Amino acid sequence: MKFRVQKRLALVLAVASLAGALSACAPLVLGGALVGGMMVSDRRTSGSQVEDEGIELRASSRIRENLGERVHVNVTSYNRQVLLTGEVPSPQDKQLVEQVVARVDNVRSIVNELGVLGNSTLTQRASDTLVTGKVKASLLDAKDLFANSFKVVTERGTVYLMGRVTQREATRVTDIARGTGGVQKVVRVLEVISEDELKNMGGDSTIPAPQ
Repeated sequence: MKFRVQKRLALVLAVASLAGALSACAPLVLGGALVGGMMVSDRRTSGSQVEDEGIELRASSRIRENLGERVHVNVTSYNRQVLLTGEVPSPQDKQLVEQVVARVDNVRSIVNELGVLGNSTLTQRASDTLVTGKVKASLLDAKDLFANSFKVVTERGTVYLMGRVTQREATRVTDIARGTGGVQKVVRVLEVISEDELKNMGGDSTIPAPQ
């Protein structure tokens, strides 16, 4: 089991690194899906995936225009729900970031998890990247989950989980994340759907739960 997880982690980190290197050129195709592009298979429509990419780009740009380099803000959008993570120097800046993002077209809701403290160091951000990779590797290794159904974000050791999932999947992915080394806390930013809704979306809800 440990060897399989290590192999999965190596794959996740390698793909993430290669996708980043290619992002200015062309998307990477892996297993029939575009990695680093907008069309990675998940439970959003292709239009929603494109919309989320646009929200992230526009929101990040406007944050830089309004607050400059004094803040470190990561914007993650899933099904038009925006998660804000990172650090800002004051409560006023935290509120201003949210106001700026709220004015971006198509934003449905905002979860503001910005910390009022100094910007994280490169070492801390590298550690968070490693934790994210480990959680994704564990999801890939799980036999009772679809890894592409989840978005994983890590900030200062806190793992945020996003996606459209059933209650069983939400409970299972939380347990996996909590059991991953380096994870200090798990926050669920999940849209819970019924098994019937999943079937109507063309998903497979028949994967057995772990024994």
